[in-house]
Amino acid sequence: MTHLRILTKEQLDQALDALCALDPRMAKLRADAPEPPLRTLSPDLAGLVWIVNSQLISVTAARAIHGRVETALGVLDHAALSAAPDEVFRSAGVSRGKLKTVRALCHAIDGGLDIAGLATLEEEDARARLVSIPGIGPWTADIFLLFAHGRADAFPGGDVAVQTALKEVFALDRRPDRREAERMAEAWRPLRGVAAQLLWAYYLRKRGGRDGAPAPAEPAPEEETT
Repeated sequence: MTHLRILTKEQLDQALDALCALDPRMAKLRADAPEPPLRTLSPDLAGLVWIVNSQLISVTAARAIHGRVETALGVLDHAALSAAPDEVFRSAGVSRGKLKTVRALCHAIDGGLDIAGLATLEEEDARARLVSIPGIGPWTADIFLLFAHGRADAFPGGDVAVQTALKEVFALDRRPDRREAERMAEAWRPLRGVAAQLLWAYYLRKRGGRDGAPAPAEPAPEEETT
């Protein structure tokens, strides 16, 4: 299961079963939390732009902004994003920092980055290529690998909701930082990303949310945000 991809609901359910067999604490959490839904993103530039746009704002606001950009450009591909003037993004509500990241992504593609081809690389290599792009930090890379590639072991340890759930589920004195969260998640290899989805489901249930996604998707403060 080292290279397991979660691309169907059946695969997610099987991975949750395996995770619970691996760690009885997660079986108890699964019994208490809603079942995480299957969540996917397009494994291309549009998927990455969605993640960038969704940082640190509500899902509703992110969808509105993303929709306005799509309406203005017609398609979110390299040619359209590169050619569009800054005013198109600013009018849609894209912040200056996030626009800078979108421009950096387009520049990286000009320099030879093959976003679709990242799916064929080992996780560490794909992650390293993503975080080498200005404005793309560990959280953005991990979320892309988890939801766009379906990589079962991609763990966004820098996500505030994941960290908060870890604190509450394991009765910690304080919320763990990214490195501490990653150390805790070692017990769940090669299913750390599946554990993250279960932790999100718990986090949302405690706060009245409806599904197992970050709500809103939010990197921890040490993440380089846009």
